[in-house]
Parts: sequence; C-alpha cells; structure tokens
Amino acid sequence: MTWLITGGCGFVGSNLADTILARGEDVVILDNLSRVGSRANLDWLRSRHGDGWLFVQADVRNHDAVLDLVTQTKPYAIAHLAGQVAMTTSLQNPRLDFEINVMGTLNVLEAVRMTSPDTIVLYSSTNKVYGDLEWISYEESLTRYVATNYPKGFDETLPLSFCSPYGCSKGAADQYMLDYARMYGVQTVVFRHSSMYGGRQFATYDQGWIGWFCEKALETKHALDTGQPVSSFTISGNGKQVRDVLHSDDISRLYLISAANINQTHGQAFNIGGGMDHSLSLLELFTLLEELLDIQLLYKNIEWRHSDQKVFVADISKAGQFGWFPEIDLRNGIQAMIDWQSGISDV
Repeated sequence: MTWLITGGCGFVGSNLADTILARGEDVVILDNLSRVGSRANLDWLRSRHGDGWLFVQADVRNHDAVLDLVTQTKPYAIAHLAGQVAMTTSLQNPRLDFEINVMGTLNVLEAVRMTSPDTIVLYSSTNKVYGDLEWISYEESLTRYVATNYPKGFDETLPLSFCSPYGCSKGAADQYMLDYARMYGVQTVVFRHSSMYGGRQFATYDQGWIGWFCEKALETKHALDTGQPVSSFTISGNGKQVRDVLHSDDISRLYLISAANINQTHGQAFNIGGGMDHSLSLLELFTLLEELLDIQLLYKNIEWRHSDQKVFVADISKAGQFGWFPEIDLRNGIQAMIDWQSGISDV
C-alpha cells in the first residue's frame, strides 16, 4: 500500500512517514521544503530509510503537480498535512494563507475525484474552526481557565465559527473535505487537531508552543549551567490558557488506525487531542519544565494574541469509537521532547 503525504517533511508528516516506512509500506512525500526544519527532516528520513521511497519537491498550490502525482501513484491513502499553520502569517498575508490552505486542499480533492476515487484522504484541520469560544463561561483558578460546562472537553457538536483568516481558510478546507464525501463519495476524514508536540518539531514563536517553551527552558538551563545571565522570554496573555496536547507517536497511530477503519470514519470530523488527562496551561507547563530541568523560568506577559482561545480541550470520545486513544504519558512525552531538543535522542 502506498501512502502519499503532503507536507511530509514537516513535523507530523516526517513522523508519520517514519512510522509507515518502518512497517515496510511505500511512502511518497510531496513538500516544497519552505518550512523551518523541513530539509533536516528530509535528511533524517533518508538516513533512516535510504532511497526506498519517493520524495517530490513541489507545492500543493501547483494543480498540475498534485494531479500528476496522484494519477501516477494512485495511493491507498493521502495524509494531507501541507498547510499554512501560523495565525500571525494569516493576518499578515491572508491571500497566501487562502491559496495554500483552500486551493491546495481543493487541488488534492480534485486529483482524487478525477483520477483515484478509491483513495482515502485524511485531513489535518484545527480547533480554530470553532473560533475564539468567548461565548463560553469560564472559571479562573490559580493556574488555568476552566470551562465548567464541558468537563470532558469540547465535542464535535460545538458550533463552527471561522474567526481570523487562518480559521476561515482551514475551516473552508475542512468543509470541502466533508462535502466531497457527501457529493462525490470521496473517502475523506477530518481531524480537528488541538496542540501537538514531539521530536522533529522545529517550533517557532508563531507555532508549536510546547516545543518553543521547551527550547526556552533549555536555554535557561544552559545559562545556569555555564554561569551566564538568564534571559527572560515573553508569553501572550496571563499564561492560564489551556490546551490538551498530543504526542507525535499518538498522532501517527491516529492516521493509521482511522485509515484501517475507513468504513467507520469516512465523511466524519473528529476532535483530536490528548483529552482532559493530557491538558496543560502555559503556567502548568512551566512548572513541569522547572521540575524536569531543576530551573526557574523568567518571563514577561504581553498582550493576548488575536482570537486566542482561553480553553480548548478535545472530547475525544468519538475517536475512541474506532479504537484510537492517546497512549503517551504527558510527563514522559515532555521529557522525550526535551531529550530530542537536547540532542540526547534522534527521535
């Protein structure tokens, strides 16, 4: 079985490709190598798996390139992970955001519809399709906000509310995926992801908050160990924002299990995250990092980001119906992230 992974040199894509190749299955990656770390991830995959798989440097905005690749490979499944993922970038350049997230997704769907109608298409959507969730009642504790009316987190009945260019572009692609299942019978599945982390995530200030703050913690550790001044960093808001976090190993399992159970999953959207048991506020992450590294973090508060949700924790009950649930312990997962960023681990 051949898997086509768009954005396959990104964080999720490279981990998924590694997992599939380790199973002895065929992988084709399409990536334009524009993202920070993508070339390093390509080299990493080649070092682990040689040349027994195909890499195509192309952009999902290129209709002909996507069509030709799907026509030639007729993949068992496509993991459509290529996308513009930063809220800040969408605000600065909404046209680019639209072209990548909406037109790129439409190119994938049309290629499947026209040339490979049996191909499964798994789409990486986002919790941002639900908007800023300011209409929900919250209580504020010492370390986090709590959505008291949603003790298990938010399920898929939450009303859609496309807020910000990023929310609009990802939301439009999300709905195109579901509509192509309804109108054309394409076997699409939508995952509305919460926060993700793990090895091969080259986090930036704009995207990948777990990785970013792990990096800040390691910088603090290095300064303390070498007798240098400790630098402070900034956080948006008061640090009590809550997300449920999911390790890359659990994400790879999600894509494989959902494809294997396509009779149950096709045409469906699933809220995906670590669930309430794997939820963290920024302040709670800082406490964990301080414990793991024996440090004290210094930070400054700045204004909230546009459309930032006070809380998003996914109710993952629906995904549990096809046999998926998170397995990576939160503390162990964060330690593994630190090990990778420290160079102690290659994965």
